[in-house]
Amino acid sequence: MGDPLYEQAETLPALRQVVDAAGPYLDTLPERLVYDRAAEPLLGELSGPLPDQGAGTKAAVETLLRVGTATATASAGPRFYHFVIGGSTPAALAADWIVSLLDQNAFVRASSRFADAVETVTLDWLRELVGLPRGWGGALTASATFANLTGLALATHWWAERYGVDVAAAGLAGLPRMPVLSGGYVHPSARKALQMLGHGKDTIEVFTSDGIGRIDLAGVRRRLAELGGAPAVLIGTAGEPNAGEFDPLCELADVAAESGAWLHVDGAFGLFAALSPRTAHLTAGVERADSIAADAHKWLNVPYESGFALVREPERLGPAFGMPGAAYLPGPDDPRGGYGLLGPESSRRARALPIWASLAAYGRTGYRELVERHCDLAAHLAAVVDAAPDLERLAEVPLNVVCFRYRPADLAEPELDHVNRRLGELLLDDGRVFAGTTVYRGRAALRPAISNWRTTAADLDLLVDVVRELGARAAREG
Repeated sequence: MGDPLYEQAETLPALRQVVDAAGPYLDTLPERLVYDRAAEPLLGELSGPLPDQGAGTKAAVETLLRVGTATATASAGPRFYHFVIGGSTPAALAADWIVSLLDQNAFVRASSRFADAVETVTLDWLRELVGLPRGWGGALTASATFANLTGLALATHWWAERYGVDVAAAGLAGLPRMPVLSGGYVHPSARKALQMLGHGKDTIEVFTSDGIGRIDLAGVRRRLAELGGAPAVLIGTAGEPNAGEFDPLCELADVAAESGAWLHVDGAFGLFAALSPRTAHLTAGVERADSIAADAHKWLNVPYESGFALVREPERLGPAFGMPGAAYLPGPDDPRGGYGLLGPESSRRARALPIWASLAAYGRTGYRELVERHCDLAAHLAAVVDAAPDLERLAEVPLNVVCFRYRPADLAEPELDHVNRRLGELLLDDGRVFAGTTVYRGRAALRPAISNWRTTAADLDLLVDVVRELGARAAREG
């Protein structure tokens, strides 16, 4: 086969191949192995030298479907708890196919007025969904890491302005180190963002009041006083992944207001606690932040690469992320400009479409019900764990994450970490459920996060059964 020009007629048949495979794959998601180790040899069919003469559209698509449906991790299904991942809703999945069909470059209005219009509405709907006032703006990003980078880039520009420096033009040279203060819940993605911005991943000063990571606000205040009024950045966490715990955002906002600091909130999944009256107290104060990072591909259940940054002063985005120096490109304030000049990425797919479609399909009420159902499921899992004689819950359950470990009565404390780490490996190899290990208060543990719209109580009961079965095996193997 040669130039795709001569295979135009294969386009619709290839799409029908995907549709024909989609039905059986989606139908089996609730029961299929999350990962099937026995299928791994199929991955070898994807390798080999680059073909000189291609096999053609039909053959290439057939290979991807056959290998992919057998070897892909079923993270779109109801039994994947290893990371905070939501499976795509029906509306979001269909809209994601539309993204590829239309193949828009969502760089600026000049490249796609349609993509720009959808993103504008979507960002405003996200603002409304989480209860932020009018006037906030933002940009869609590929991830919460890029959303953190966006917020912390604006913080950097704000901080440099206090020293009379336009950091977009002059960079960081000659400036002191930017003070960044947080509690122990700070996520590695915030460190990575600071690393990419040139501040260094270790620039964060962490103030904790206990072994869990709760922020020491008195310590933060003392440090700010030591800085003598110099500008500083505070990072608050809305939902850390080990147990779903939150920094006290109202108190952090008070500290930021007292000291004139920039407050950035990493709300990758916890921001969506704002949707329910039962959990909205956890995010109280987030509206007083200067920037917020979140991930729609977590609890909003849309396809991956759907992060977003929301900012109190959206006019700061253009100076931070514009692209000067090319006569053929519009500026951020140009009528033909757009979101590629308001965030870290320039060439962008129209990733707003699945978010728009899912919000349009299910609305505020549907997502509130989703959040509340998942919190109820987390409470159910916690109760089942508490009732099991060989399991130990390690943390309270404020949201949708349950932190626990396997702990049989006859196993001494020094052996528990080894057994639970081995249990995590067995779980990932077994494939019936997916839940890896973490370290919580110095102890190896599991931290299943419930964020998939398909998950039911029966799926969580199976998780507990498999954990107890494989935990006993790990203990026997020593």
